[in-house]
Amino acid sequence: MTTAPSGLPTGSVVQLCAQVRQFDEGRVLVGGAPPRLVRLAQRARPLLRGRRIQLDDPASARLADRLVSLGMAHPVACELPPADVSQVTVVVPVRDRPAQLGRLLDALGGQVPVIVVDDASRDRLAVARVAAGRGASLVRLDVNGGPAAARNEGLRRTRTPYVAFVDSDVVVDSAALATLLRHFHDPRLAAVAPRVLGLTDTGPSASGWISRYEAARSSLDLGPWPALVQQGSRVSWVPSACLVARVDAIRPGFDAAMRVGEDVDLVWRLARAGHRVRYEPMVAVRHDHRTHLRDWLGRKAYYGTGAHALELRHGSAIAPAALTPWAAAVALTALAQRRWSVPVAATVLAAVTRGYARKATASTEHPYRTALSLTGLGVAGTAEQTAALLLRHWWPLTAAGCLVSRRVRRATAAAALVDGVIEYRRLAPDLDPVRFILARRLDDLAYGAGVWAGAIAGRSARCLLPRIHQRSGEQTGR
Repeated sequence: MTTAPSGLPTGSVVQLCAQVRQFDEGRVLVGGAPPRLVRLAQRARPLLRGRRIQLDDPASARLADRLVSLGMAHPVACELPPADVSQVTVVVPVRDRPAQLGRLLDALGGQVPVIVVDDASRDRLAVARVAAGRGASLVRLDVNGGPAAARNEGLRRTRTPYVAFVDSDVVVDSAALATLLRHFHDPRLAAVAPRVLGLTDTGPSASGWISRYEAARSSLDLGPWPALVQQGSRVSWVPSACLVARVDAIRPGFDAAMRVGEDVDLVWRLARAGHRVRYEPMVAVRHDHRTHLRDWLGRKAYYGTGAHALELRHGSAIAPAALTPWAAAVALTALAQRRWSVPVAATVLAAVTRGYARKATASTEHPYRTALSLTGLGVAGTAEQTAALLLRHWWPLTAAGCLVSRRVRRATAAAALVDGVIEYRRLAPDLDPVRFILARRLDDLAYGAGVWAGAIAGRSARCLLPRIHQRSGEQTGR
């Protein structure tokens, strides 16, 4: 097997992400993370066939590597060479839950080495019996340190080049792990995560409305499109419920002081160190989601409490919104709901589009069409983030505003309805629209309450502050 200059094997295939738009008969690409414009050089144009690049020479490898680095393309897993699943050790942190542990080990079928880390279970004998009966190694911790500490203990005992962290309430088989391992033909890759969906056979609760909402809109489900995982992108983190990693890239492992948000922290540290992390939804694992209302709300709030700890470690990267100055101006103008709001917002957007068009003139035959696409992407992102601020991160302030302001009530009602309808149409859940929107708003309320609880406990509101940044409108040519 030969290796292309990008590090990917010769003969492998890279495909443009679904969100990337092509202009000028494919010569100009708009998208990526953050969105940008890329004009292909004359010699590079034939290398992009449709939306795919086959790495069969140095030029195609360099183009593929550049687009992958920009978050505009991704390696096609099934086109990568097979991987040896015996090169991965599965580490399972567990505290009690012997039945779920047995279900996971049965699914793995003894095809890979497994280390079960018992994080001070109350019924240690039950966990030990399950591990011994399935041929798994067992590590016992006398003091409960949390999932991060338990995973690190398993990592220290791993002797294979790769490790798969799998929670005990997840079901995954060795074939799924083998597919994820294919991505490590990219030497820059440190970790890869699959899509996490809900179990389909969880008993009577599976027919409940919370269960059906979670099946469509779980916090752990990051969607159907592959992505390069990094701050500020469409997929900015991946859950540690199932995460495969290169051992020498992630040691010493997770931050053991964090009991929530440790997966976000790990991914961001890897990216900051120059490693790549991939999200691969071609592979799906199943997770035993919480389906009882009280437990479900508690878990959502618990996730929110991690925002403060992440802000301490990563600053404004955890900001609830990241807006350019023009996007913030448009959002504030729209929320003002005055007679001048529409003309002022239109003027700002026209100026932004004109600026994009000037920068794109040398890169595309249709600069205004391309500029409108960039502006549209910015407006859509601004609307989504503004709605999230109103309904999710700042909802206590929104609720107070609704008591005294008709405009706040109108903005909140519009955001709640429009956001709910858009998500309902996008996801097509097995649930009626009313209960789906209700569950979505409860999801927001619980998570936001957790963020505020963490901020209050930490005596800092920085995790609630949006980030205003100046985007340069970068153009990249190849």
